[in-house]
Amino acid sequence: MSPIIKRKGERFTLPSKYLLFILTVLCTGLMILTFGTNILDAPLNTGAGYIVVPFQEGISKIGNYLNDRAEELGQIKALLAENEKLREENADLTVENTTLMQERYELLKLRELYKLDAQYSDYEKVGARIIARDTGNWYHSFTIDKGSNDGLMVDMNVMAEGGLVGRITEVGPNWSKIISIISDNSNVSGKVLATGDNLIVSGELELMQDGVIRFEQLLDSREQVAEGDKIVTSDISDKYLPGILIGSISEITLDANKLTKSGYLIPAVDFEHLDVVLVLMELKQTLEEK
Repeated sequence: MSPIIKRKGERFTLPSKYLLFILTVLCTGLMILTFGTNILDAPLNTGAGYIVVPFQEGISKIGNYLNDRAEELGQIKALLAENEKLREENADLTVENTTLMQERYELLKLRELYKLDAQYSDYEKVGARIIARDTGNWYHSFTIDKGSNDGLMVDMNVMAEGGLVGRITEVGPNWSKIISIISDNSNVSGKVLATGDNLIVSGELELMQDGVIRFEQLLDSREQVAEGDKIVTSDISDKYLPGILIGSISEITLDANKLTKSGYLIPAVDFEHLDVVLVLMELKQTLEEK
């Protein structure tokens, strides 16, 4: 019986050798049609047009997108590197600018001290830097970096910016403490430079909020003292050398006793922004003895 004849009750099966033969013939025919004729070109081209071309376009768009993103990423990295470099340069310039500003500020202060030194050339002086101060906005009490090792002594006068700051109250080997004329309970014997009339300058921190300090006990019998007149330390002061500028009168009033006058003066020194001072190396007591 033939092997391809279906028996009753059995499923039809095709032997493998026949199946292989049929597929071989089919493939051979397709090869002949493909290489020998162009009958399949149109269907294949059409199929490629619908399948391959869109796929290629998609691949091309993806490639272009990735390429663009890669270029953008490279640009971002370059910008980040440039930004970091600029930040470093800016930091260096900031430090350099700060240093130059500090040097300029110190130069201006040194020039002021030089002018002050020339103005009071009769006195020996030593410059000092402020290293500490008491709490508050004003330099009413502070410490400098010079002391007994530098020849400083208690009651030596201290100046800055062309005017009187205060006097030394404590001295250590390499430090000294200064009490300024604006401190509460501080009193300085002064006189009006234009007329020679004596008065007392009294410190009061609350008044410094308005930029002034008080004076009192002015005997102006000739009615010659006026606003704007300069006040200097007097010859009768027991602790301060004579002729040191204290400030200028900003307001003057007649007291209730009708005999004396009082008022306010603007200090010659900016007691809110001090950093360097000049110490006069001579005591009032020593000067009187001479």
